[in-house]
Amino acid sequence: MKLLTPKEEEIMGFLWSNGPLFVRQMLEFYNEPRPHFNTVSTFVRILEAKGFVGHKAIGNSHQYYALISEDEFRQKTLKGIVSKYFNNSYLGVVSSLVKEEEISIDELKELIRQVEDQHQQG
Repeated sequence: MKLLTPKEEEIMGFLWSNGPLFVRQMLEFYNEPRPHFNTVSTFVRILEAKGFVGHKAIGNSHQYYALISEDEFRQKTLKGIVSKYFNNSYLGVVSSLVKEEEISIDELKELIRQVEDQHQQG
């Protein structure tokens, strides 16, 4: 999966949260000072070229929509990170979080409980 820049992820967030949008509508979600229309339009076209966004022509304008769900993006991104930085080892990811004290013992126990529950359910 192709990586997204923070600006591209921001636009995808607008589409995931709000459904199909015109660029003018996307501009409303930005805080002041808002980016220029052409800037957002360029990012949207890049997202379309990367295969994340599609469009429907309506009059003289285009309404853009996400081609990939947020969950699918999250899963593929996580798999890419685990592959690239942890040699496909999810245990390596958890070990790293434990070493960096980013996950508590209680959270680790909860994770084990969730895995056991899922395993028992099939």
